[in-house]
Amino acid sequence: MAELARLSAGAASVGGVVAALERDGGVIVERFLSPATLTGLRADLLPRLENQATGRDRFSGHRTRRLSALFAHTRHIAEVATHPLYLPAAKHFVCRPRDVWVGEQLRPVAADIRIGVTQAIQIGPGQAAQPLHRDDTVFLWRHPTGGREGRVQVLCAISDFTAENGGTLVIPGSHLWDDERQPLMSETVPTVMKAGSALIFLGSTFHAGGANVTAGEWRAAAGLALDASNVRQEENMYLALRPEVVAGYPEEIQRLLGWSAGTNHMGWVEVDGQMIDPIHLLRGLEGATLKGVGAHRPESASA
Repeated sequence: MAELARLSAGAASVGGVVAALERDGGVIVERFLSPATLTGLRADLLPRLENQATGRDRFSGHRTRRLSALFAHTRHIAEVATHPLYLPAAKHFVCRPRDVWVGEQLRPVAADIRIGVTQAIQIGPGQAAQPLHRDDTVFLWRHPTGGREGRVQVLCAISDFTAENGGTLVIPGSHLWDDERQPLMSETVPTVMKAGSALIFLGSTFHAGGANVTAGEWRAAAGLALDASNVRQEENMYLALRPEVVAGYPEEIQRLLGWSAGTNHMGWVEVDGQMIDPIHLLRGLEGATLKGVGAHRPESASA
């Protein structure tokens, strides 16, 4: 049975991550988190997770705790989103241009990238394996994708992942399957990795939380998804995160959280007759020189 490739964060390249994802649909990056980031995530998230209720259905997990809106709970999650091995690799799959006609010009247009969901997860003793699924099902994405993905995810181990404590189950190569083929548990491999390592995988890859058959271990993880900006964010960031929380982050994170219309002009806000980039609303409009989001185009908007 195929295993997922393992790369070391200190020696790996974006090209190596991309190649592994193209081949297998997932890759383990060892020592993905710095010691300081791992310590910070544990300190900020574990006490909150311990106070969360467990799930109420088989998919969420009756012995699984979940915490979302991570940018409201820990600033260390920003380092995960912008990790130099993750963000560029995600853009490779998500931000692929298409040629479209605008007037008399055939122009390449690509979706930007957005943080679609954030979640910390603890799988407790006695939790059964989750049903196998693809996370891009939320977009009703069709398969095979032809290399154009709607989502690339990262799941960081906050505690060690083992085959016994619920290490994520992955079917290597399943991102290449069509929508007719059924995934089977017998085809999965468990993600086994030390705390601080991470699993990066495509939204089209079949996976599931593993069964925790230990006597007392809670397997902990924190992760997020980077999605194409032409699909709706799965987690409603505009209700989950107050604007003042978003304003406290660097502009790159603000835009990743959705406060940007992007190059494909989705998510604008009208102010004084102009369709503007919503990033202006975090900075204040007084005295600002505002340009419509399509101001650089020969035909900025349909009449």
